[in-house]
Amino acid sequence: MISDKVRPHHLERKAILYVRQSSAHQVLHNRESGALQYAMRDRLTALGWSEIEVIDDDLGRSAAGGVQRAGFERMVAEVCLGKVGAVCAREVSRFARNSRDWQQLIEMCRVVDTVLVDQETIYAPRHGNDRLLLGLKGSLNEYELDLLRQRSLSARYEKARRGELVVAAPVGFVKAGDRYEKDPDRRVQEAIKLVFDKVEELGSARQALCWLHEYNLDLPVKQSNGDTAWRRPSYSAIHRIIENPVYGGAYAYGKTAVAAGYSAEGVSVKIRRKARSEWLTLKLNTHEGYVSWERFEAIRAMVSSNVPTGRHHGAPKHGDALLAGVIRCKRCGRKLTLRYSGMKHHIPRYSCSRAWMDNGGPHCIGFGGLRVDDAIEEALLGVVGPGAIAAAIAATNGARKRRDQVRDALSRDLEAARYAADRAFRQYDAADPANRLVTSELEARWNRALAHAAEVEGRIAMHDAAKPAPIADPASLGVLASNLKTVWDAPTTDARLKKRVVRTLIHEVVADIDDAASEIVLIVHWLGGAHSELRLPKRRRGQRNSTSADIIQAVRQLVLIASDDLIAGLLNRNGLKTGNGNRWTRERVTSIRSNYHIPVFKPAEDEIEPWLNLGNAAKLLKIAPKTLRLAAEAGEIEAVHPLSDGPWIFARTSLITASAQSIAERARQNPRYPTGSHPNQQSLFSSTT
Repeated sequence: MISDKVRPHHLERKAILYVRQSSAHQVLHNRESGALQYAMRDRLTALGWSEIEVIDDDLGRSAAGGVQRAGFERMVAEVCLGKVGAVCAREVSRFARNSRDWQQLIEMCRVVDTVLVDQETIYAPRHGNDRLLLGLKGSLNEYELDLLRQRSLSARYEKARRGELVVAAPVGFVKAGDRYEKDPDRRVQEAIKLVFDKVEELGSARQALCWLHEYNLDLPVKQSNGDTAWRRPSYSAIHRIIENPVYGGAYAYGKTAVAAGYSAEGVSVKIRRKARSEWLTLKLNTHEGYVSWERFEAIRAMVSSNVPTGRHHGAPKHGDALLAGVIRCKRCGRKLTLRYSGMKHHIPRYSCSRAWMDNGGPHCIGFGGLRVDDAIEEALLGVVGPGAIAAAIAATNGARKRRDQVRDALSRDLEAARYAADRAFRQYDAADPANRLVTSELEARWNRALAHAAEVEGRIAMHDAAKPAPIADPASLGVLASNLKTVWDAPTTDARLKKRVVRTLIHEVVADIDDAASEIVLIVHWLGGAHSELRLPKRRRGQRNSTSADIIQAVRQLVLIASDDLIAGLLNRNGLKTGNGNRWTRERVTSIRSNYHIPVFKPAEDEIEPWLNLGNAAKLLKIAPKTLRLAAEAGEIEAVHPLSDGPWIFARTSLITASAQSIAERARQNPRYPTGSHPNQQSLFSSTT
């Protein structure tokens, strides 16, 4: 029976049958629903339409409004052009599940007088009752979709709270019903354990990545089809392993949130990580993990603290400064910044310049870092010293029991490569030799597998040929541990290792400057809860590397008789160095004289020198140099001896005194004994004659 709502002008135009299913799964498996929708073509024929167009471009697309639907947009465009007399669907919910698209379709149909047809009735949008009914159905369709989604999510979340919702298994695990199980591939298991071991040993994910790259070791990754492949390690791959609680034996769900963004290109979906307190569920000990939960949390906290923020120290770097990221300003609470100066950029300096860098504010404090680091080193070694020998012996025992991780990983790679080569050979051997199109490809695969196995064998041979580092015996380690200062100051000791020791024992150092006393005040907060205060005199700039006061005094005395060239030679002969540890040259002696306002040596114009060396002084007194030296050592004549392996300096005025003349007279009277005995000196032995 033809409805009275269908007019001849409707039949003159074509009818559109809109077919849609929400997902690809429904398209493949809900075949009956698709057949019923296509069967609506017979209803349009019965109503009188001869020209019917079927639009099924949107199969597998949702009508909730978050996905572009090309078929729906084409249908609306045809309606706007007035070419369509009726639009038909099995249910009106097939058209749209959101008010925007639904109201747009109804309004366009009302303007051009197009009817809507479903399996139950015909709607004329120009009739007020039908428009009201269509509006109610659109709202109900939208609400129904929200209700179905809410019920589905509620059931999903409830299953997740029980720890039974296993959607996909990360690398190293397989899905076994409603729980995780370890991957049976032992190579995969050992590779994941190796990641945790190296991150814990080296202190950061980046150092573990560099170690893996150094030895060309691969890591397993999960492909989209669920298979495991081996790839070159990446920073993100290591972070995904050490941050996923599933590797610690825990079940976690709701770690991320989806945020939709809108731009000119359309809707974009962004995934935001949520804080652990916002996760839906976190259940411990639900399955066997690769590490214990306590160890997993310790490694995760260590890696998180490597980010240099206000609360974290940051990862240890290669610089020599011990307190980088650990020292804080007492006046403003900000962390002190670090920079290196000097000719070799090895002199650290701590300064509170964050306020100036961020807001243009004033600098709080600043001081050189060498003296501060020395004080912290002394405090640390004093704390570590009592247990150093026991720790050294324990470390030796652990090193002896530790397996060669690189050798084990390469052995597993070789075993996998040989299996792949053997499998390729079996495939090649099972093929028909006459079918060259197949056997040639299988032969090429077999050759590639053999080449890969040979490459792994070569890497193992190179590793075995490398000479391993010798392990010290406990006795020598005990001697070495008893002198930790030598070990700490050794050039081979890594600066990053020192910083890790500092951060293991010290939580934070708060620094300030006592301007009245000209001192650096350090408050050390130890991890055990104890606090200690250190006060260090604040040096002026460059004082640490300044020349020793004894050397300056020696130069002041040597310029009385020697030129700059001779002074440089005398200082080098005595093994003395400049403040920067360099040998002396004429230019450096000239520089130090200029800096300390020491006059240069100038010979007297009348050749009567006011200061004489040992030889010239002995000539003046007409005695042997040895006689004069012994008298000077005995204190009988005034003289200056600035260097142990250097000249004696005599003033001409001291050589014309009565004591000097008495020494010369005694020497002339007793030529066999250069100086003889003083007339007033008493003998400890009685005379034998």
